[in-house]
Amino acid sequence: MLKKIPTQQVQLGMYLQSLEGSWLSHPFWKTKFILKDQADLEALLTSGVPMVWIDISRGDDVQACPKHEATAQAQVQAALAVPEPSAPVVETVQTPPPPPPVVAEKLSLGAEMERAGKVINRSKQAVMSLFGEARLGKAVDTEQCLPVVEEVADSVARNPSALISLARLKTKDDYTYMHSVAVCALMVSLAKQLGMDEGQVREAGLAGLLHDIGKMMMPLDVLNKPGALTEAEFNVIRSHPVRGYQMLKEGGAVPASALDVCLHHHEKMDGTGYPKKLMGEQISLLARMGAVCDVYDAITSTRPYKSAWDPAGSIQRMAQWTGQFDPQVFKAFVRCVGIYPVGSLVRLESGRLGVVVDLNPLALAAPVVRVFYSTRSKLPVPVQLLDLASPAVQDKVVGRESPQEWGFTHLDDIWRAPQ
Repeated sequence: MLKKIPTQQVQLGMYLQSLEGSWLSHPFWKTKFILKDQADLEALLTSGVPMVWIDISRGDDVQACPKHEATAQAQVQAALAVPEPSAPVVETVQTPPPPPPVVAEKLSLGAEMERAGKVINRSKQAVMSLFGEARLGKAVDTEQCLPVVEEVADSVARNPSALISLARLKTKDDYTYMHSVAVCALMVSLAKQLGMDEGQVREAGLAGLLHDIGKMMMPLDVLNKPGALTEAEFNVIRSHPVRGYQMLKEGGAVPASALDVCLHHHEKMDGTGYPKKLMGEQISLLARMGAVCDVYDAITSTRPYKSAWDPAGSIQRMAQWTGQFDPQVFKAFVRCVGIYPVGSLVRLESGRLGVVVDLNPLALAAPVVRVFYSTRSKLPVPVQLLDLASPAVQDKVVGRESPQEWGFTHLDDIWRAPQ
């Protein structure tokens, strides 16, 4: 049973169903959990959220918190009581400390894959609906973005590579929508890598989700053109950051950070980007993050006018584009996706080829690989899963390989296979 109460009446033990007000002002990534942590309670009480909904069938009611009331009454009585001279000394019983905050369980890529796939499908449908309304000229409702950002962030917390890698497998037809989901996930992962707090991570994810919404204002024949664009067509496409910025600003209720990323994610550190030709520190940190995430997902995805580049090759090429990205942001990004991201074809010292199926965050050069081919015999070998960071494994990566040069077209099936 749901009950709406003023935030100041919230107590530990209550089940929070939802919070009123803009979700960007909420102190939590999500609601629908039992409030157990005193720090969470204090954050809620000072958040400015006016009212909350609690579910009294799943947690305590305002008038049904005997344990907490007893504790509070005992504290008041202890403060006011003046013991008689002959009163016996009573040992004070300390209230046990609150449990630590719930941290998302870290899962292997294989364990998170199915859940990430469902998140992607739900997110894609939500973004298609959101962008479809934008194409019709309707204002963007930021509140509708909350479930998408929330679910994406939860999946990234369990295993960043699962959702990011699956989102890379987009088709030409759903590129624009899936690109937004992918950049949202990359921005969340990068923000966490840079040590941002939850509020900043949330805004980074929202900015990634909305960064390309201006493409809804582009002519479809230009946006989906299979060949190279003419100069005039390219100028039309280059207007999408400004068009998106204007659309979001007119709709209202969009954070300044998301507006900034929408407008400036194509700026470059050397001042050769667009639309403002900003340089270096003139570009905000979130926009510099958006630039890296946008480009990586774009070049590793199949688009109407080009085939996808392999993940490791993409990282290598991006590292060589001097002047385009913030070097420190790019280094942090590599720590997120790996030197050899999931799906990369690598050559081992043994002469075998394998596909990266998971990362070892503390040993980026030693991922988990699925070996399937011998360069010496030029023949397939029995598939074997190797954790190259394990002391029991003597093999190691000596370099990346091009799937195109080897004629391999089934690598996605290999790394997605159950582990």
